[in-house]
Amino acid sequence: MSDHDIPRSTPDDKPDETPDAESQAEARADPADSAGPTAPAPAHLGRPAAPGLRSALWLPLFDELAEPAAVARLAADAEEAGWHGLFVWDHLSWRSPIRDVADPWITLAAIAGATDTLRLGPMVTPLARRRPTKVARETATLDRLSGGRLTLGVGLGSDRFADELRATGDETDPVRRGRMLDESLEILTAAWSGEPVRHHGRHHTVDDMTFLPRPVQRPGVPVWAAGFPGNAKPLRRAARHDGFFPINLDHPDRLAAIVDTLTDLRPPSTTPYDIAVALPPGTDPTPYAEAGATWWLAEFAPDTVSVDQVRGVLHDGPIRL
Repeated sequence: MSDHDIPRSTPDDKPDETPDAESQAEARADPADSAGPTAPAPAHLGRPAAPGLRSALWLPLFDELAEPAAVARLAADAEEAGWHGLFVWDHLSWRSPIRDVADPWITLAAIAGATDTLRLGPMVTPLARRRPTKVARETATLDRLSGGRLTLGVGLGSDRFADELRATGDETDPVRRGRMLDESLEILTAAWSGEPVRHHGRHHTVDDMTFLPRPVQRPGVPVWAAGFPGNAKPLRRAARHDGFFPINLDHPDRLAAIVDTLTDLRPPSTTPYDIAVALPPGTDPTPYAEAGATWWLAEFAPDTVSVDQVRGVLHDGPIRL
């Protein structure tokens, strides 16, 4: 194995929410709510944001990669090598032996300043852990700093890796976190419009605030929702936004079923829509692209990733289909 042939992360290594927790908990309240659509899917989900399969690095900001300047240099090298994006994990801490963890938003600002064309963003941020008004400012500012290159990946987050939620007093119930996530997305969508935001919800209040300047991208920053394949709630959430990032996807056939479900959930539209899949370097993404993927995210095992490993992968260049 060369220094950049990275083994695929195990399911426990992924930055995701507890499998099935949100959908199963809601199904206990309403069993029909977790059922997927049964109507035949339309012929297409919607055109991708760009033609062909695009390639990105997906980096855990741990240990050697907990240095924003080092990640910014990698981003500049990736852009020069023809990569289309660089996305970063969003965590406060991680299990042993990881010690150093960088803030994703500061790191993304460094990436934005070091690149001109690379799409960037947190993949994924546990939005229920953050104040949506602060995220509205951060996302608009970062989108302007990058010239309209930000994608916001969102998910529930979990305590599977370092008890991040419990240790900081954040909400641990997945159903409540799901509701907080959806409410936060409503606030972000309103804030990005540039119009006064009036929101009085179960978890958040915004009383007649206007968030200017707006993001460069209109009507706002693209949102990709993450979730486990087969979970109904994350798919419904993703259908309301701009993309889906299936976690722990194990076969392209499952992706084809996801695309069918999302197509059925979304109204007929030519609005750009993306499907991102995480695969280790060296994996042939062609079956996933044929099933509907528009982005390949090169994934790295968090306990072993290093600057040299990432540099080796990026110098090999992106997948071209």
